[in-house]
Amino acid sequence: MSTFLLIPDSFKGTLTASQACAAMESAIRRQLPGAAVRSLPMADGGEGTVEAFLTALGGEKITARVCGPHFAPMEASYGLLPDGTAVIEMAACAGLPLVGSKKNPERATTYGVGELILHALDRGARKFLLGLGGSATNDGGCGCAAACGVRFYEKNGSSFVPSGRNLTDIEKIDMTYMDPRLNDCAFTVLCDIDNPLCGPTGAAAVFGPQKGADQEMVTRLDMGLRHLARRWLEDLGKDLLFLPGGGAAGGMGAGMAAFFGGQLKSGIDTLLDAVGFDELAKEADLIFTGEGRLDGQTLRGKAVCGVAKRAKALGVPVIALVGGSEGDLGPLHDAGLTAVFSINRLPQALEDSAPRTADNLSHTLDNVLRLWRAGK
Repeated sequence: MSTFLLIPDSFKGTLTASQACAAMESAIRRQLPGAAVRSLPMADGGEGTVEAFLTALGGEKITARVCGPHFAPMEASYGLLPDGTAVIEMAACAGLPLVGSKKNPERATTYGVGELILHALDRGARKFLLGLGGSATNDGGCGCAAACGVRFYEKNGSSFVPSGRNLTDIEKIDMTYMDPRLNDCAFTVLCDIDNPLCGPTGAAAVFGPQKGADQEMVTRLDMGLRHLARRWLEDLGKDLLFLPGGGAAGGMGAGMAAFFGGQLKSGIDTLLDAVGFDELAKEADLIFTGEGRLDGQTLRGKAVCGVAKRAKALGVPVIALVGGSEGDLGPLHDAGLTAVFSINRLPQALEDSAPRTADNLSHTLDNVLRLWRAGK
């Protein structure tokens, strides 16, 4: 009897990780009805992180009313694990899909993320897993900190809530009024990239354009984050300009370290440890993973790469089924990925192929299994 481990990330905008697992399993059941299949929906700190932890460990989903990325009230959810740990995705209330066509990282805020933290504090949480990814913001986490009581002052002495457009107006950061309960909290920040705060591989330059920034705005956003880093150094005594992962989610990685003492860790490795991946993988004949797009960022801590590296150490083959791939796949093969297959059967625009993603995924896996059986 063959044993398969299904451990995909989401196909953003088309399938959740759980839906991807279901599509994969349907193909396996058609080809090998007696196979043993274990499904583990994954996430690397971005979209699907709460779902992945709740699926693996149990717990409950909590809904709170908070500010969205443009300060409008909205409902957002987070997870509360059986041990009381709160799992929060910043994208739940500061995510790019929430702004629709109104992309503007100079005005988007992480304020609602801070409100989710306070809500979880009220529920008794003192340990936090905060997933970064998919953000619409570039405020260095200042909105989140302001919601939790941190004050930011301009030159004239008035306080304000900074966003990407006015980080350079910060004259002083005052932590005095931060919610005192946060002194007893531990924050693990799940980060799927290692980009620094600023520069050519920083938050604004790499991720600003997909959030709606033109080149002039990218320059302004980068200057704002550099100014914020100087304030962290002078007011808080924290040098975070070159922190690996500090540029994640519009500088939220560095912001969590600055304001909350957060420890940045690989999102995928943290989740793989939580679900006991190594033991499950040892029992598998073949591992299937996947995501919407394989590109240069995949090697920098994305779920597919994390799975491949761990499986390589165990000697288990890994096949990735993806919406599309870009660039040289050699480094991913070196990292442990056995093969990559694009699931799209025709050259189509995303809006045309998206409704067929589940069928395309199942169809592709069906063909891979036919090849696998022939090889055996």
